[in-house]
Amino acid sequence: MTDTLDILENITYDELQEGDSATYVKTLTEDELVLFAAVSGDVSPVHLDSEFAAESVFRERVAHGMWSGSLISAALATVMPGPGTIYLEQSLAFKRPVKLDDTLTVHLTVASKDRKNRVTFTCDVRNQNDEQVVFGDAKVIAPTQKMSFNKPTLPKITIEH
Repeated sequence: MTDTLDILENITYDELQEGDSATYVKTLTEDELVLFAAVSGDVSPVHLDSEFAAESVFRERVAHGMWSGSLISAALATVMPGPGTIYLEQSLAFKRPVKLDDTLTVHLTVASKDRKNRVTFTCDVRNQNDEQVVFGDAKVIAPTQKMSFNKPTLPKITIEH
């Protein structure tokens, strides 16, 4: 039996309505921070070096801003509209730092539906204390055909600390 959490199902352009909303939640782990640095190539010491970060304006290591941005991408790709979505444009304003073990919730809201299946979403990302960390808008081409997929199983990758 397949758990419904293991299924990715989209919401088509015709099904979306202005004001519709969805959420996506993810916690920043040490391994994910290091892996994001490796994948992106952004190895700034403010992300990876505790001693350096202690002397920074943040006083501790912080996540890459684009890690938060990537959660918006994940929300659009897997939750709303979901599979078949084509990401066109994103504006981001970083409001506060994201720290290790912070849990972020991406709130997507349909702001407008435009011609050629274009949809604009308001993107509000908040931490576990309900503090806004990122705000912006995303523009996508929403899928026009209903799709459902089994969520792929990703390998567990851990970093030796």
